[in-house]
Amino acid sequence: MRAQNSAIDPDRVAVRAVVAERPGRAACPPTPPERPGRLTGTLLAAVGVTSFSLTFPATAWGLEGFGPYSLISVRCALAALVAGACLLALRVRPPERRHWAGLAVVAAGVVVGFPLLTTLALETATTAHSAVVVGLLPLTTAVFSSIRTGSRPSRTFWIAACVGAAAVIAFTVQQSGGALTRADLFLFAALLICAAAYTEGGRLASVMPGWQVIAWALVLCLPLAVAGAAISLPYEPVHLTGHAVAGLLWVAVGSQFLGLVVWYKGMALIGIPKASQLQLAQPLLTLVWSVALLGETLPVAAPLTAVAVLLCIAVTQRARG
Repeated sequence: MRAQNSAIDPDRVAVRAVVAERPGRAACPPTPPERPGRLTGTLLAAVGVTSFSLTFPATAWGLEGFGPYSLISVRCALAALVAGACLLALRVRPPERRHWAGLAVVAAGVVVGFPLLTTLALETATTAHSAVVVGLLPLTTAVFSSIRTGSRPSRTFWIAACVGAAAVIAFTVQQSGGALTRADLFLFAALLICAAAYTEGGRLASVMPGWQVIAWALVLCLPLAVAGAAISLPYEPVHLTGHAVAGLLWVAVGSQFLGLVVWYKGMALIGIPKASQLQLAQPLLTLVWSVALLGETLPVAAPLTAVAVLLCIAVTQRARG
């Protein structure tokens, strides 16, 4: 009899469990907890976007005391030293050999090409003008990404991308008196090379932490940066003003490395789509800094074009799903 009771008891327990789960007998199911780290991720991504928006004003400050080539060389060398120290402190193993070609593309675009071309442009163009032109970067990156990955965005995506590009081209031609200037050519070339580097960096970030992508790209450029500094510093006079030093330190440590670290961390916590929505504010933030830090006067077309580009990018984000 005791054995029978022991055999029946599990069935009774199961029946009671089923009865307890019937509607009306049990309490409403608990609300699932919110995704952990969402607020932290949003804040980190916002800090990253803010750091990027200060790059052009900081570069303008750096040009007050450095020549364009010495500024880029010293900027790259300082950022590479910081990145290398972080890699050593965390004992990060070098990437596999098959990843070095992609890292070279990232280095050529993000570490050398984009900073050099935009710095040359900022010698004659205002930061407000440059911010509007470079506001096309998310669209350009999306186009490169579709080509690189073989994806097929919708017709709405391509229409919005073309409208955004047309708005920026119309702005640059109008501001340049009917023809593209040397600075505009530098900026458009910077768009292309940076978009290619972002696309390749995004691919590499799927196989290694994002901050390590930029860290190894910086370390890869260290010999070139040291050689460039050794050649350019004797020929370009250096005046270490407060603005020049602050601008150099920001573009080297803030924009080139730490900004990307917090950006990638925030993007990992909240996802690429939500993070990209925050990046839409970057050109408008740069316009604010150009007025607040540099005292520039904005033409009416600058904020209007920036808003038009922002709307086009928002449409492409939704069109891509």
